[in-house]
Amino acid sequence: MAELKTRRNNQNVRGFLNGIPDERQRRDAFALLDLMQKITRAQLQMWGDSIVGFGSYHYKSESGREGDWFITGNKYHRG
Repeated sequence: MAELKTRRNNQNVRGFLNGIPDERQRRDAFALLDLMQKITRAQLQMWGDSIVGFGSYHYKSESGREGDWFITGNKYHRG
């Protein structure tokens, strides 16, 4: 069975968002980050190289596949 490529990692979320080149998109990303933190009250963390996830849970499917995933999140494009 193939492993998921998108995994939780220790990349700095704010550092990642600061790398968004377009000032308006970067400002919007930080506004969304603040809003999502207030709503979810969950820990934020990078997942893969472009997803900011809030909270996490462990799943196990009937087929036996299991892993960890974020409760909610947003994918960002930098460029």
